[in-house]
Amino acid sequence: MFFEEKGKLVRRYDEETVWIVPWGENSLRILSSPEGEYPDEEGALTEDIKDLSSFVVINIREDGAEIKNGNISAYVNNRNKIIFKNQEGKILLEEYIRQRAVKHDTGSEDANFEVMKAFNSTLKLKSREFVSQIGGDYSLTTRFVSNPNEKIFGMGQYQHDFLNLKNTVLELAHRNSQLSVPFYISSLGYGFLWNNPGIGKVSFAKNITEWYLQSTTHLDYWITAGGTPAQIEESYANVTGKVPTMPDNLLGLWQSKLRYQTQDELMGVAREYDSRGIQLSSIAVDYFHWPEQGEYKFDDRYWPDPKAMVDELKKMGIELNVSIWPTVSTETERYQEYLEKGYLVKVNRGVRTTMQTQGNTIFMDATNEEAQKYVWGLIKNNYVDYGIKNFWIDVAEPGYAVYDFDNYRYKKGTNLQIGNLYPVGYLKMVYDGLEAEGQGSVVSLVRGAWAGAQKYGALVWSGDIDSSFEAFRNQVNTGLNMGIAGIPWWTTDIGGFHGGNPNDTEFRELMVRWFQYATFSPILRMHGDRQPHTKALGVDGGGKMVSGGPNEIWSYGQENEKIFMKYVFIREKLKLYISNLMKQAHEKGTPLMKPLFYDFYKDSLSWDVDNTYMFGDDLLVAPIMEYEQRERLVYLPEGSQWISTLNGETYNGGKSYNVSADLDEIPVFVKHNKNKDYQNNLINIFREEGNV
Repeated sequence: MFFEEKGKLVRRYDEETVWIVPWGENSLRILSSPEGEYPDEEGALTEDIKDLSSFVVINIREDGAEIKNGNISAYVNNRNKIIFKNQEGKILLEEYIRQRAVKHDTGSEDANFEVMKAFNSTLKLKSREFVSQIGGDYSLTTRFVSNPNEKIFGMGQYQHDFLNLKNTVLELAHRNSQLSVPFYISSLGYGFLWNNPGIGKVSFAKNITEWYLQSTTHLDYWITAGGTPAQIEESYANVTGKVPTMPDNLLGLWQSKLRYQTQDELMGVAREYDSRGIQLSSIAVDYFHWPEQGEYKFDDRYWPDPKAMVDELKKMGIELNVSIWPTVSTETERYQEYLEKGYLVKVNRGVRTTMQTQGNTIFMDATNEEAQKYVWGLIKNNYVDYGIKNFWIDVAEPGYAVYDFDNYRYKKGTNLQIGNLYPVGYLKMVYDGLEAEGQGSVVSLVRGAWAGAQKYGALVWSGDIDSSFEAFRNQVNTGLNMGIAGIPWWTTDIGGFHGGNPNDTEFRELMVRWFQYATFSPILRMHGDRQPHTKALGVDGGGKMVSGGPNEIWSYGQENEKIFMKYVFIREKLKLYISNLMKQAHEKGTPLMKPLFYDFYKDSLSWDVDNTYMFGDDLLVAPIMEYEQRERLVYLPEGSQWISTLNGETYNGGKSYNVSADLDEIPVFVKHNKNKDYQNNLINIFREEGNV
């Protein structure tokens, strides 16, 4: 049975009801309930959308129905199959059904109506398959026909080196260094959001595309049609939200290590940078500066005067960034209060311990609004009131000691149902709290994100990755996919996190190559657990955690320091350029780092180029990602000429070139611009620092 209901196309058969809802320009939202009740969860679709009723056309016939919203149409037949087309009649995506046909569709006399002939099959596979689970929920498998030639980009942060995600299987779950942000752009001209934060997986196989959830009550996805990747990305940002404005003073170098143990040590580093004429944007107080986890305050034995520290840093133009964890130690004086008020994550079985780092801890429940208010009160009193407005939200996936996703339960639902929302709740807590304090723009460095996290100021970094060239190679394409997935603020630990000795020759080269790449990323950030470690200062509180080795730009030898300085100053001179990119991200959701196809979608070869990207509209960057590599092949897109910042020569697009790059060089090309002054100003930035 098909009918129209308040601008929605509805199909009801037995217990299942399907709703196809206009949701933003050229976009549709598809919901399905096996119990016939309209789902009231918004997921990532949080933004107000304008009334589209005057633009939407719904046509219901005996053999099916169709709904059209701008450039996208959905057709549904009596066999419960949905097919999506663009304004030119090209198939974008279609559901996969393999069942016996009771009768063949005879078609329609209306030439404009979609005719879908029945295909007989004995496989008995549905497009939307709900399977009842003990306890009342369902597992869900959703199937789509696979186009083997389709290219897929986005989906979040996965530690592999693939840019094109076709023929991959991705877990829909967060882990340390892995983040599920389930929005993608297809080379076929559509964008797709899996709008359900439950735990599962997706397979983009050659023969079928299959989404699976372990536990849910409904299906929910959103699809949009667009003529260009930029149009698709902007449509997505319009319905899920956009990043705030990024303050210009945060566009320089962020300094961090594991971990400055005292206020004196941190201030000594800040003063040294200042004396060398380097304007830091931020310096970080890392974890275990607190007496116990869950107290959200400084241990005053090691951090005796936070207000004086903040004030002196501000005079130097440096923002203090303070790490906060969602963990609550069973040893903290506040543990009983957290427990009594129900502010902690629950477990279905076993001992209620969710992480073990310097003791037994339990995560606070970031989906519980009362828990958010309680924790924010501690953060305000012990950090914000000192003038601290930038927070480093670590372990926010959350980083369980054991990823038994079926064992954890939140106020909002089980982990299997809504687990990927956890970092969004933690981000929202900080965002709402700072906004109430009058903070004009909230920027939170965070190790967790799901779709829509960008609107809460999520500056995502790629987690605790290995300090190796192999890990570095994974990050370049990963960062590009995060941008396509709608998270334009993204960064890495320069040199990776785990390990790395500043005296090791190979690691020093890795630091140089990574620093060059990070110069042309949203945030330039030094961090890592360097070897060898230094000893703990005490046996309790903020003194019981060891510290990593030195990780300042002067920690890697004089020759490498000169290279770091060169790129620090290039970054400084690019601040106005980067500020404009941040404005585009805020206004349109545009990634700062874009795969080549994003701007050059008419160039078919650009869809196959990875590890090369546009940093904004005018700089093409091709990082060096191998040890002792001094040249690489660089493809320059068709449709423009390109000026090398290494030798000043002009190259035609549509070709690949073998580009030499010594250790102090990274291949960067300036796109030819009719505005010669603008073009030359960009080139001069590199000339002044010794490239051209």
